Amino acid sequence: MITREQISTVLDHPVHDARGDKIGNAGHVFFDDVTGEPEWVSVRTGLFGSSESFVPIHDAALVEDHLEVPYAKDQVKDAPNVDVDAGGHLSEQEEQRLYQYYGVDWDAGRTDAHSGTSGAGRATGTTGTTGTTDDAMTRSEEEMHVGVERREAGRARLRKYVVTEEQQYTVPVRHEEVRVEREPITDTNRDTAMSGPDITEAEHDVTLYEEQPVVETRAVPKERVRLSTEEVTEEETVTGEVRKERIETEGTDEQGDQRRRR
Repeated sequence: MITREQISTVLDHPVHDARGDKIGNAGHVFFDDVTGEPEWVSVRTGLFGSSESFVPIHDAALVEDHLEVPYAKDQVKDAPNVDVDAGGHLSEQEEQRLYQYYGVDWDAGRTDAHSGTSGAGRATGTTGTTGTTDDAMTRSEEEMHVGVERREAGRARLRKYVVTEEQQYTVPVRHEEVRVEREPITDTNRDTAMSGPDITEAEHDVTLYEEQPVVETRAVPKERVRLSTEEVTEEETVTGEVRKERIETEGTDEQGDQRRRR
């Protein structure tokens, strides 16, 4: 159990569950009106501590720099909502509802806490001042602390696939054609012309050649492609609610002077 002297060490420090997971930070400690002992601790949970849950402090333990409670994180975060703005007290009904939620026997818990006195008292909230109190009242405000968290926004992938497209090229090709040439018999070619038999049959072949286009493909590297990331900074406006305590006086005028009764 946490003593009054340890309250200052508990407030604004982390609160962990039975498995060691952080639930949030301790906001207030509530004392029993009858015994004066710490009975409840409020834990700020949610984004930027926007929610506050109550958990029994009777079986909690101070471990190094954090408070450890024997309850699961989800159980604490889902605890019944309690309105303590009016007067900073837990009503008997609210306290009994919290005891039932955490599975603590109401009558047994109250008997142990009050050394034999049964029945339910009320718990008073404090921000950590222990020992003798003075006549001053502490006014507190919630401050908004905005941070950023890094999370996965999407995935990009490089994928290579093959497409087939038709290309046309015009290339010059050559071929041979037969042309018949005739020349008259002259003194220059007479001997060659008369070297054979006078009358006979004969054949003479000529081989013709032509060019044809030939297509072949080769894989040629063209470029290298890779994925990279760059950070782009944008401004976003977030809106939240903070609570502020206000102190008003009764029995004085606007200048603070005591009103006279008529």
